[in-house]
Amino acid sequence: MDLVIRAAVVFFFIFFVTRVVGRRQLSDLEPFDLILLVVLGDLVQQGITQSDESVTGTLIVISTIALLSFAVSWVSFRFRPVRIVTEGEPIVLVQDGRPIERNMRRERITIDDIQEQIRTQAQLSSIDEVKWAILENDGQISCIPRDSG
Repeated sequence: MDLVIRAAVVFFFIFFVTRVVGRRQLSDLEPFDLILLVVLGDLVQQGITQSDESVTGTLIVISTIALLSFAVSWVSFRFRPVRIVTEGEPIVLVQDGRPIERNMRRERITIDDIQEQIRTQAQLSSIDEVKWAILENDGQISCIPRDSG
């Protein structure tokens, strides 16, 4: 039972930390960040099992984390208010060619990040040509061009 409680505590702590850190994609991680994640995984494992090297302990921890992941997913699917907390909502970064500084600061997105997406994803040359730039839940920035009329 001790393993289940430790696994649950660590699961919710990791869930909380990932929500606070933000919406960067895995492909945007620097090499140091990737190494840090691997080290964090090892530290979490040791913290949960207290160096319990039994197969039973490992199976209990994996099962607990899998069940909690399933439970959070199911609750998020069934209840919209929970989904907003667990998955977040898209955030408008640019409206009618004007950056929304407050939202950009909150998400730690620079104007350069947005301009790169405008050029590569929407194939536009200027932020003035953008009706909406929206930070999606998956970390991507969607760009909707203004009408050309």
